[in-house]
Amino acid sequence: MKSFKDRLNNEIIIFDGGVGTCLYDKGIFINTCFDELNLINPDLVREVHRDYIGAGADVIETNTFGANRFKLAPHGLEKKVHEVNLAGARLAVAAAAGQTLVAGSVGPLGVQIEPLGKVSLDEAKECFKEQVRGLLEGGVDLIILETFALLPELQQALRAVRELCTTVPVVAQVTIGDDGRMLSGGTLASFIAGVLEFQPDVVGMNCSVGPKAMMEALEELKHLTHLPISVQPNAGLPQTVGGRNIYMSSPEYMAEYSKRFIQAGATIVGGCCGTDPTHIKAIRRAVSALQPTKRMDLQISALEVTAPVEVHVASMAEKSRLSNKLLRKQFVTLVELVSPKGVNPMKELDKARKLHHFGIDAINIPDGPRASARMSALALTALIQREIGIEPVLHVACRDRNVIGLQSDLLGAWALGIRNLIAITGDPPKLGNYPDATAVFDVDAIGLVNLINRLNHGLDLAGNPIGEPTAFNIGVGVNPGALNPDEEVRRLDWKVEAGADYIVTQPVFDVRILESFVKRIQHIKLPILCGIWPLISFRNAEFMNNEVPGCSVPDELLDRMRRTTTKEEGFAEGVKIASETFQKIKGEFAGVQLSAPMGRIEGIFQILGG
Repeated sequence: MKSFKDRLNNEIIIFDGGVGTCLYDKGIFINTCFDELNLINPDLVREVHRDYIGAGADVIETNTFGANRFKLAPHGLEKKVHEVNLAGARLAVAAAAGQTLVAGSVGPLGVQIEPLGKVSLDEAKECFKEQVRGLLEGGVDLIILETFALLPELQQALRAVRELCTTVPVVAQVTIGDDGRMLSGGTLASFIAGVLEFQPDVVGMNCSVGPKAMMEALEELKHLTHLPISVQPNAGLPQTVGGRNIYMSSPEYMAEYSKRFIQAGATIVGGCCGTDPTHIKAIRRAVSALQPTKRMDLQISALEVTAPVEVHVASMAEKSRLSNKLLRKQFVTLVELVSPKGVNPMKELDKARKLHHFGIDAINIPDGPRASARMSALALTALIQREIGIEPVLHVACRDRNVIGLQSDLLGAWALGIRNLIAITGDPPKLGNYPDATAVFDVDAIGLVNLINRLNHGLDLAGNPIGEPTAFNIGVGVNPGALNPDEEVRRLDWKVEAGADYIVTQPVFDVRILESFVKRIQHIKLPILCGIWPLISFRNAEFMNNEVPGCSVPDELLDRMRRTTTKEEGFAEGVKIASETFQKIKGEFAGVQLSAPMGRIEGIFQILGG
């Protein structure tokens, strides 16, 4: 498992939600010492941790937020500080089972410290040391200092951690009010200036107010520091209903704001009071859609590939019918069909046959889209090639195979007659039905293009001759609506340098975004195929807008889909919108890739025929 610091540099990280909230929901009274449950009801605490892990949290927090001598004293537990924290850490570590990171949770002391109170700064530091010592001994991966309102108190907590261990990662979080200031009245600028000497690894905000105020504060905070930022708001402010504190922010609302936090520059998102596993599950889905794994453990070098002397490297005209048509600048049409979930491909073959007769140039087969388990894309492309005669385009994803398996499958695809590929990184497993599945990602799409290009030059990934070379027509994906367009252009440049032959965009709903992006890549002379997705319902439009990275569905299109009242009306309106998009772009691009949601290819005929 990657360390916290490795993930910080390369990934979006999802923390869990309110541990106390879940314990309360499971029947623990509010006047109970929640931290003592580590000793007297460990199964319940373990159950909460497992619930959050199942919801998709990358990091779970120990049930030790108030486990210091001052907060434990009213319950007669002030002499059990080490025991409570050690047990809390061990419970979380056991639940994590080496698959999830564990953060040791440390909150404020609950008493005033000097100059406002009788507790000295040194005494406060020793009190925090008492707590942190138990957490470190219990094996936590990092320490999270959270919900601090007073900067001097947070400084003593940081000093305590650093005196005990200089290497453990530390997250330092304050709580703010609606005005964007710490509850003590301190500014975010004073917070950042006051903690830098203690070298926290992350700074951020949690608790107190709901997502909206946190969003406004984040816009200020991101300009004050280069450190990674964490945002873990409450689910709004609580309302008392029937004697219980109820938080009103829905999981969907929290998930939408979590996306905005990431877009605004946060690295860590999660929840605090009022959030439970349903909130974290919604956040996981929303945020995972924004960013598959960024960092790959191995990149294949993009150094110039020199083929053995006796090897003939194919030109674009020689690679495939599709590549030849692109070379001649004839408009091409690709249609995406998804592999069946079972063993019978007859429906897909029948659709491919109808599309072939209609005049579609190639059938595009994704490789485990949305991290779902289906018949292998390679098997279906081979069947389409053999049974129908239309050229297939095989997606090759990096998620499920290491570089050995990728190379083996590519050689097999060539032997089976497959000539057209699209190299993609692939959706992370947490997006799919098997969130605990292990992802490989030896390489990303850039490294995969390099690997394929080597095979096209008669070389394996180690640079050894393979004899007869492949001659794959190599496609790559691009996201015109990417959150970071500069990074998207940079990655596309690398893909082109690695050996890409053509480009396919993500589904486009806002042509203005597409046109703006194309201006940024005018230096790239490869043919571009525009992705078009016929919407089938308002719900589908919302999904595309909120959970598919870079797919921005304009408000006017959302309104059009919202006004439909039946499935058929929704499908008809979605096809009409797709037809309008097709008419706008068909003279400007090398071709289109059309999707057939729910397998409804009749919409394809209407789009192209209308």
